[in-house]
Amino acid sequence: MQIVDTIIHAHWIIPIEPTNTALENHSLVVHEGKILDLLPSEIAIQRYRSDDVIELKTHALTAGFVNAHTHAAMTLMRGVADDLPLMDWLQNHIWVLEEKWMSEEFVRDGTDLAIAEMLRGGTTCFNDMYFFPEVAAQQVIKHGIRASLGLIVIDFATIWAETSREYIDKGLALHYELRPNQLISTPFAPHAPYTVSNEPLEHINVLAQELKLPVHIHLHETANEIEYSLEKYGQRPFDRLNELGLVNKSLIAVHATQLNDEEIELLAKVGASIVHCPESNLKLASGFCPVAKCLAAGVNVALGTDGAASNNDLDMLGEMRTAALVGKAVANDASAIPAMTALRMATINGAKALGLDYKIGSLEIGKSADVIAIDLNELETQPLYCPISQIVYAASRSQITDVWVAGKRLLESRQLTTFDMTELKAIAAKWQARLMIKN
Repeated sequence: MQIVDTIIHAHWIIPIEPTNTALENHSLVVHEGKILDLLPSEIAIQRYRSDDVIELKTHALTAGFVNAHTHAAMTLMRGVADDLPLMDWLQNHIWVLEEKWMSEEFVRDGTDLAIAEMLRGGTTCFNDMYFFPEVAAQQVIKHGIRASLGLIVIDFATIWAETSREYIDKGLALHYELRPNQLISTPFAPHAPYTVSNEPLEHINVLAQELKLPVHIHLHETANEIEYSLEKYGQRPFDRLNELGLVNKSLIAVHATQLNDEEIELLAKVGASIVHCPESNLKLASGFCPVAKCLAAGVNVALGTDGAASNNDLDMLGEMRTAALVGKAVANDASAIPAMTALRMATINGAKALGLDYKIGSLEIGKSADVIAIDLNELETQPLYCPISQIVYAASRSQITDVWVAGKRLLESRQLTTFDMTELKAIAAKWQARLMIKN
């Protein structure tokens, strides 16, 4: 009998790969941070022994969610400028507050609040785009979550950097500093085509190819973005990026509400990914990503919440449900985005977009033990005919009871293991007092 670190017995295991699979009365065996085995519980009991045996008789285990687009520290601005269109919201409210309050303290406190919320909602990996990524990295390391921390680039000066070249240089230095860390990856993150000019975009493309890093960028978020680009550059943002060499397998295009058929075809051909943020797009009235068309063409579609300032939560279960329902309506087809497709968008597709699908995104032997447990025995998820459908269409994040990242338990029976909740709430109250505005 082999001695291992942890054995989790569950009613169901939804491994993601193979798809449309829900294994009943199975166990996950975790050792040295990785999945050692996945097998029927009756066999696991005979084959393995551990001092850490967890019985989850009413739960489904699945891969941790990958939130493929966030601005984590903006959680401190949740609700400060609601019910406004994107550019008004961004230029007249968010950027104004950031100019006044942006600091290492802001990013540290906001990232902590976001990490806590994400862990309680089953997110085990997030892809971030914000200032002071080195500060976000410190909090990621402290709390043990997995993160893809964008090396942000923007043309105008902020407290973090003065020029696009300085953004790139600081990002590169951070990339090399963080490279040994197994929980952190560092894609380039030029903000958007309307905030980054051609020269830095070309430079980023060269570096991304050399270092084999993804490029995470807002693209075709609104119709106004298209109009602005046509006026300034005489071409659509997508065409401009393609001309600069950025439309390739490294591209992570966020929002993508304004894609045409030719652009979808090219994204599929080169193996690029898009990140669908349905709730943020709905709240800001930015448009509808043609998800069903993209999936049918073979584009890898991941899911993200965007920042809590425009969502207003970091709830991937809610994002899955919205993505499935809106996707059906946009396609005028009730079968367009099945529950399993939505779940894959929140797990393995997000991992693939970040270049991490070799180690996360599914519960497979040899992959990292990034695992979540969802209690499906609550009244709101009864009766239960299909656990996959129930997770996507009926479960709430309060039913996520336990979370592991690389085998480390970060949420235990709904309690965060690395946070003091009283302290977190006090931090949120402190920033509320500072940022308070009249609506």
